[in-house]
Amino acid sequence: MNLLAVAIWIAVFLSSVLLMVRLRGARSAPAGPPPVLHDLSEAAFLVGGPGTVVDAALVSMLGDGRLVAGGPGIVQVRPGARAVDPAERAVLQAHRAAPSGWLYQVRYGAMCDPAVQEIGGALADRGLITPPGSGLRRVRRHGLIQAVVCALLLFPVSLVLTVVALALDSGSGVPFIGKVAVVLVGGIVVGLVCAARAKSRVTKAGARALRAIRSAHLNDRTPHVQTALFGLRGLRDPYLRQQLVPAVRGTRLAAAQSHTRSTRSTRSHSTDSSSQWSGAEVLPIVWCAGSDGGGGGSSCGSGSGCGSSGGGSGCGGSSGSGCGGSSGSSCGSSSSSSCGSSSSCGSSSSSSCGSSS
Repeated sequence: MNLLAVAIWIAVFLSSVLLMVRLRGARSAPAGPPPVLHDLSEAAFLVGGPGTVVDAALVSMLGDGRLVAGGPGIVQVRPGARAVDPAERAVLQAHRAAPSGWLYQVRYGAMCDPAVQEIGGALADRGLITPPGSGLRRVRRHGLIQAVVCALLLFPVSLVLTVVALALDSGSGVPFIGKVAVVLVGGIVVGLVCAARAKSRVTKAGARALRAIRSAHLNDRTPHVQTALFGLRGLRDPYLRQQLVPAVRGTRLAAAQSHTRSTRSTRSHSTDSSSQWSGAEVLPIVWCAGSDGGGGGSSCGSGSGCGSSGGGSGCGGSSGSGCGGSSGSSCGSSSSSSCGSSSSCGSSSSSSCGSSS
């Protein structure tokens, strides 16, 4: 029993150290002066990924009448409406590509627009958000597995071994569960904490930059500003919430369907050795910020998705490469509604894609 207890101590300690080292490596940021956010679109991407960026643009356009509700879940562009930033241009382009005018289709198409996806690449380059492929999903899986294994060893296994040892030996030695309880509880705590931190793509520098821009807009209660800074949970207007909250659910469904189609397309391409294709043609977008200020969830923003703040945005997974309209753009996860197939985006030489928060 003593040897088994020592082995458990060594295994949990080594696993915890490895987990913390991997988490630190995956979330490391380049050295340099403290980065800042250039605009509200970057803040929105940190809060909830591309979905929150588009939500803020939709709130602005619905609020000033450039977009009008033409029916339940349907929007129309008012004649002569103009966009004032790339996210709003993405909304107008997505609306032109959605003849029915369904808001969830407009939101989904705008999320996949290269101009919106490139925001993630710019943030990653400045160390405000961890890029796809950085290993956060593996770290999170490691943490969850460690916590579950330690919990199983602590309760069923240790209790049974303790009872058996007491039945075989009536001495007054320390029971087996007393020998391993401390390290197993520590392993559970370390595993859960690291898994929670790995769920967010936002780095410490990104969290500081987000707090700074929130402080700068502390007294600005404009709906689109509050949506950009806090996601849909910061939106108080009942009319706008009535329009956007169902659109988030519709986007999730569209993303799931797109992911299924892209998976089938990947399989069909893989069975044809003579076909030539780019990963950008079939891989779904993965960019998804973690959550509010670098806390839990989004991986892709949940109901909030891809990862999740109240924004309700999200993106899938973390592997793969290549979407976006120009060199250096990124496509993308964690938490929320999700992004769609990268077939909706143009290919790029240095963007990031992957499959799914």
